[in-house]
Amino acid sequence: MDEEAIRTYVASTFKGVDVQIGSKEDGSPEIAWGDTFFIYDPQRNLEGTGRFPFATIVTKDYGDFDNASKLDRPGVFRLNIGISRKSFDSLFPDEVDHDFTALDVLMPHPVYGRNHWVCVLNPTDATFEKLKPLLAEAYDTAFRRIERRSPSSGSDATPPSRSTSSPL
Repeated sequence: MDEEAIRTYVASTFKGVDVQIGSKEDGSPEIAWGDTFFIYDPQRNLEGTGRFPFATIVTKDYGDFDNASKLDRPGVFRLNIGISRKSFDSLFPDEVDHDFTALDVLMPHPVYGRNHWVCVLNPTDATFEKLKPLLAEAYDTAFRRIERRSPSSGSDATPPSRSTSSPL
């Protein structure tokens, strides 16, 4: 699975998602140039902190702040997904050490794991299949966060990626 295949999957599966690749032109900080941000923004009108991604693809180390994955290796990228505490705890019930440089292994994010973010470096197709429910959960959470802020939304809003009969 490569970065473009992941972008294509997210863009075609989850309605209302803005797939932003950081660049100078869009005002992203230089460190984020080339990284991908998946943001639920159906009206394309969110600004500032409202443009919070539910998943990202990072292609390089972020200095001393986020370098445990050694993304400076050729062709290595990290898919990051923000999930619920319940899901995170079910995936990682015990605190153990992780090899944050390992490819194709689901693990807590090296920096944002405490905020219930998970990651995989260079997921294979088989691993990506297992990540699809986590991406759906992250999307659903982003949808609900935006809908709560919208004065016209009702509490029974259903994410457009799901039918009303689908379990979460």
